[in-house]
Order: sequence, then structure tokens, then C-alpha cells
Amino acid sequence: MNLSVVVPVYNGQDTIVELVERLGKVLPGVSDSYETILVCDGSPDDSWQVIEQMAARYPWVVGIQLMRNYGQHNALLCGVRAARYELIVTLDDDLQNPPEEIPVLLKKLEEGYDVVFGVPKKMSQSWWRNAASVLAKQVVASVMGTKSIRDITSYRIFRTHLRQAFETYHGPDLLLDVLLTWGASRFATVPVEERPRVVGKSNYNLFKLVTLSLTLLTGYTTVPLRFASVLGFLFTLVGLVFLVYVIAIYFILGSEPGFPFLASTIVIFSGVQLFALGIIGEYLARVFDRTYGRPTYQVLKTIGGETGRK
Repeated sequence: MNLSVVVPVYNGQDTIVELVERLGKVLPGVSDSYETILVCDGSPDDSWQVIEQMAARYPWVVGIQLMRNYGQHNALLCGVRAARYELIVTLDDDLQNPPEEIPVLLKKLEEGYDVVFGVPKKMSQSWWRNAASVLAKQVVASVMGTKSIRDITSYRIFRTHLRQAFETYHGPDLLLDVLLTWGASRFATVPVEERPRVVGKSNYNLFKLVTLSLTLLTGYTTVPLRFASVLGFLFTLVGLVFLVYVIAIYFILGSEPGFPFLASTIVIFSGVQLFALGIIGEYLARVFDRTYGRPTYQVLKTIGGETGRK
């Protein structure tokens, strides 16, 4: 069995060495041939210099430097397309995903699944960060449309041939998990340990999580458009009720509705219209991004790449 490990790197200069060393102890025990692909996603620190050192020290380490920061999933896609072996493991560079859990993922995959996610046994972030993360994951799971999976993580293993389903994908915004659903149908999760972050802080704050959810909803599904249509229909019915109310009080009471009533009605309907226009605008933005020609990523340099064997 052959295995490729893909790691997107951003501000990882203090963790890469330990991560590679721990992978070097785990991978020989689970695969015949293996490689670790470190994709430097325009990191502002000295991550690339550390990657160069690792590639020079270990023949099974591959370093890919992107021209600038494209995003975690863009860097992942780059590494996935560069992988040479039949199975791919992805994990973060911050040591929160222990490499020692790779055999657990592999064992679950061997039961016949296409993709297996390693779900933390215990969330290690603050309560608000955990809540926001859970919400974002639920959005992703809904977009993926797989009833068998309701929790996703960046710690995953999948079969390399799945990338054939999205080999022609182009566009600046993407989510690897959604792309995997284009070729996979059998998903599973398995509980794994997650270590507390000891160096730096997460690059995903509340704003980025909300932005990611919005990008997903408007980039891979038409649910928001349908929601806007239903909302418009409901408020049309509400408008008819208001019209009946105005006519009724005019003929029965002989008076017209007051200004506060009319003003609040106008505000409500104007808000609904702006909300619907905003959703349409988000979809137009996604269409613009995908037709503008911006690359998903651009490789500046690749180093290393010899085969690692037991």
C-alpha cells in the first residue's frame, strides 16, 4: 500500500520539523512507499526555508511553494494533484492532528469507504470558536449532500482516483470536501485525538468562518436562491393581508392606517427586497470570479520528490 500525505503550510515554521519527524516514524509502518507534500501557501514567515531543509534531509519530502496565499483548500488541491500514490491523507501543519492517528483512518478506509474524516474526540477550542466551527461544518455537510456524514474535518483520508472527478476544476474559491463528493459516495468518520494548539493561533476567526459558509452556500448550491424565492412569495401573501386590512378599516371604521403602520410596512418589504438582491449579488460575484480567469493556485517552485521506502 502506498500513501501520500498532503500538508498545507501557513505560519508553520515552528511546527514543520516536528511534524515531519513524527510522520517519518509513522509512515514506514503503514505503507510500502510514501511521500509527504508540504505546500507553502504564501506563508509570511520562514516556512519555506524550513520546508527546503526538510526536503534536503528526507528524500520522501516534497516541497511546493505557491506564488502567494491562495487559501487552505487551494493549497490542498495543489498537493492532491501532485500526489503520486493510491491513498491521500491531509492534515494541518499545527500538530493538532496527530500523525500517529493515521493508522486509525487507514483501518476505517479499508472497510470499503471512499473518504474517512478523523473527528476529534474532544473539541480543544473556546466555546464560541467550537460553536462557530460546528455551524460551519453543518453548512458544509449540507452542501455536500451526504446523509451518512454530518461532521467534517481537515484530517481526512481518501482514495486518490477521486481527483479524476474534479481534475478540470477552475476557480479561486473551492472546498475540497465538496469536490470529493463529485466522485465519492461512501463517507465515514472515526474518532481521533486532537492536540491543543501550542504554537500560534488559528487562521480561522469568526469572520472567516462566516465568509466560508457564505461562499459555500452561494458557490455550490442554489438553496439561498430558492430561499429568497420562498421568502418573496411569503411576503407577497403578507402584503395581500395588509391590503385587506387597510381596505377593511377604511370601509368599516372610516379611517386610514397611521403613518407608523405604513412606514413599518415599507421598511419590512424594502428589507426583504434588499436581502433577495444581496443573495443574487453573491451568486453574480461567484460567476464573475469563475469567469474572470483568476487561477486556483500558481506554483512558483517544487523541490524534493524521491520515493521513500521502508
